[in-house]
Amino acid sequence: MKKSFIRNTDKPVQKYRFIVQSLFSLLCIWIGVEFYLFVTYLESGEAAAFYNRPPGVEGFLPISALMSTVYFFQTGEIHQVHPAGFFILLAIIGVSLVFGKAFCSWLCPVGFLSELVGDFGERMWKKIFKKRVKLPKFLDYPLRSLKYILLLFFAYAIFSMSEIALYYFLSGPYNIMADVKMWYFFAGISKFALIVIAILFVLSILIRSFWCRFLCPYGALLGLIGFLSPAKIKRNPVSCIDCGLCTKACPSFIKVDKVLTVRSDECTSCMSCVDACPVADTLEVKNIFTKKKINKKLIVVGVVLIFIAITGFGILTGNWQNNVPKETYLELHKNLESIGHPTSTADIQELNKASEKEKSNEHKKIR
Repeated sequence: MKKSFIRNTDKPVQKYRFIVQSLFSLLCIWIGVEFYLFVTYLESGEAAAFYNRPPGVEGFLPISALMSTVYFFQTGEIHQVHPAGFFILLAIIGVSLVFGKAFCSWLCPVGFLSELVGDFGERMWKKIFKKRVKLPKFLDYPLRSLKYILLLFFAYAIFSMSEIALYYFLSGPYNIMADVKMWYFFAGISKFALIVIAILFVLSILIRSFWCRFLCPYGALLGLIGFLSPAKIKRNPVSCIDCGLCTKACPSFIKVDKVLTVRSDECTSCMSCVDACPVADTLEVKNIFTKKKINKKLIVVGVVLIFIAITGFGILTGNWQNNVPKETYLELHKNLESIGHPTSTADIQELNKASEKEKSNEHKKIR
C-alpha cells in the first residue's frame, strides 16, 4: 500500500550554509593578507611600516592549540605565545559539543574547498557512471582509520609530555615562529610537497572529501566529540516513503534511510539529507534528551554564535594578542633557518633557558 504524505515545505538551509562558509573563507583570506604584511615587515628588518601579526592565524596551528589546551588543564594558565589558538580550538570544540561535527561543514575553509572539489567530481562521475563513486567497504573502513591513527599519534606525543616540557616547547623559538615557518613552507613550496597536494586534489575529485574522510586528524577529533552532542538527525519510519533521497544527498555516504537516529563520526550536521527529504516531519534534527525538534535556522545561528561567543571571550579577557614583542620576532626571523623542531625534552630545555629564568622570576614576584 502506497503511503500518503504531506509535502515538506520547509526552506532548505544549504544556501545559508554556503554563505557562512564563504564569509568564513573570506575572513581566512583577509587574515592571510594581514599575515603577509606582517612577514613583509619582518623581512624588511624594521625598514617597512610595522604591521601587527593577526592572531587569527593561530587557527592554522591546531597542534600548538591542543598543546596549549593540555597545558591549561595541567596548570590553569593560558599560555601567552598562541592564546588565540587556544580559544579558537575551544570554540570549535564548543560547536561540536552542541551541534556535532558542524565545524567541518559550516566553518572549516579546507572543508569548504574539499566540498567544492567534491561537487565538481560528482558532476563529472554522474555523467560517466550515472551515479556517485564510492570506495568499497574493504577499502573505505581501513582508510578511514588513518585519521584516527594520526590523531592517536599526536595525542600520545602531547599527553606524554610533562607540564614543564609543554612549557618549554610552547615558549620556545620553534613554537613562536611556527606560523612564520608555515608561511614560508607554502610560499616556497617544494616540488615534492606540490606533488603531494596535487595528488590529494586529484584524489578529492575521484573520491569525495578524500582528505577530510581519510586523513584529517582534526576531523577525527571532532567526530568523536560529536558523539556527545544532543543534536541528532532522526527519521520517522511511519511517514518515511523510502525514497532514498536523504542517502543520495548525504556527502558522507551515510545510509540515512536505514537508521532511526544518525550516529556517525562522519556526519557533519550539514543537513543536506534533511533538506532533501520530501515528506514533512520525517527527517528532523532533535535533542535526543528532550525529544524536541531543533529548528534548522537555530542551527545556522547557533553554530556562528557559539564560535563568536567563545573567541570573543578570549578577546574581551585580553587573551587574544600574544605577548611576544616585535623585537623578538625580528631577532628570531634573522635565524629562522636554524630554528628546527625540538626532538627531545633536552633540546627544548636548551632552547628555552631564558624562558625558564623568566618564568621563575614571575613566580617570585607573585609570591
